[in-house]
Amino acid sequence: MSFVSGRRFPSLIKSKRKQQRGGENEKEQLCRKRDKKQVKQQENSLFSLGSFSSSFLLSPVTNLKGKGKRETSLHTHKSCPSLIYQKRTKHIYMASKKRAIERAFRAIISRSSSNSSSSTTSSLRSSSASPSSLFTITRRNVSSTSSSTSSTTATASESSSSPLVKNFDVYRWSPEAPKDSKDSKPHYQSYSVDLNDCGPMMLDVLLKIKDEQDHSLSFRRSCREGICGSCAMNINGVNTLACLSKVEKSTAAETTKVAPLPHMFVVRDLVVDMSNFYAQYKSIKPWLIRDDEEETKASGRENLQSKEDREKLDGLYECILCACCSTSCPSYWWNSDKYLGPAVLLQAYRWIIDSRDGKKKDRLIQVNDAFKLYRCHTIMNCTKVCPKGLNPAKAIAKIKTMVK
Repeated sequence: MSFVSGRRFPSLIKSKRKQQRGGENEKEQLCRKRDKKQVKQQENSLFSLGSFSSSFLLSPVTNLKGKGKRETSLHTHKSCPSLIYQKRTKHIYMASKKRAIERAFRAIISRSSSNSSSSTTSSLRSSSASPSSLFTITRRNVSSTSSSTSSTTATASESSSSPLVKNFDVYRWSPEAPKDSKDSKPHYQSYSVDLNDCGPMMLDVLLKIKDEQDHSLSFRRSCREGICGSCAMNINGVNTLACLSKVEKSTAAETTKVAPLPHMFVVRDLVVDMSNFYAQYKSIKPWLIRDDEEETKASGRENLQSKEDREKLDGLYECILCACCSTSCPSYWWNSDKYLGPAVLLQAYRWIIDSRDGKKKDRLIQVNDAFKLYRCHTIMNCTKVCPKGLNPAKAIAKIKTMVK
């Protein structure tokens, strides 16, 4: 019986087996490190343009010789039999990646060669062309395409950068100007603005004039989104919002006139006095009034409303109180101290038909007046100029039917 048998010394046999296994693990780790390093090198060569040559397309990752035969240049040690399957899958992956890149480059060549001469096209598409020549031709065609694109872009930028000057006549008046000066009396001052170097809206033009040409120009503006109603003014004879009024480049030869809202007291330049307008709006009590208001506050109960009743408020609550409709109404021009005007009457109707409000009768009694309500003669100017697309004339007609 051997002196190193399992029966007499089992622990010694186990330690030897562990040492052998440990040695195999070290060899496998070395093989894995070599494989990872080589795969990284080949991946880097795949994506570097400088390596796109015959040596790149015929890289030593996988060289196929006939059907069913495969040779690899990677390490395949006998001591690492567990990595053979992994190496084969890596070879297949790298080969498919190489073929995909070849197809992509050939597609680029075919597209770029469509603008070149027929001789170059035939040489590119010939199967005898080597990979290095393909890369050289591709680089030449891509550079020519980029140069033509850059020249086209430069031409377009030159055409867009050419000045497109438009004249704007802006209403000017300053109460602080000396009596003998030009600004002491209302007048129109002309400004020239390059539309290619300015925003598309009328408010952008006014801001450009104020920033670059005349810092003393005064006008109201706030949201730039057609929500606040601050920049309401008269542009080419139409009341609108400057932030929603687009300046058409096709009308660059024409002069645009900008004036404050008509038949309003001017504070300065394009700024008008809105105190009378807001006082009229306050007179209709534009808030919810409940009969059980104290009980509702004490209980914390919500004022619920059905979907049908809520839909009745559509087209009414969107009013932004810009006063474009009121200042376009001839009846409001002559009786602005007594006639409430389209905007205020629209808001009055909004609270009259609100199902949650408990003072419907009181609101109708307050509005029922020969001047407050019946100065409206349905001229429809208010509906035409409303920048939010509302219909104040319809709301006024509804109030008239409810009063009767």
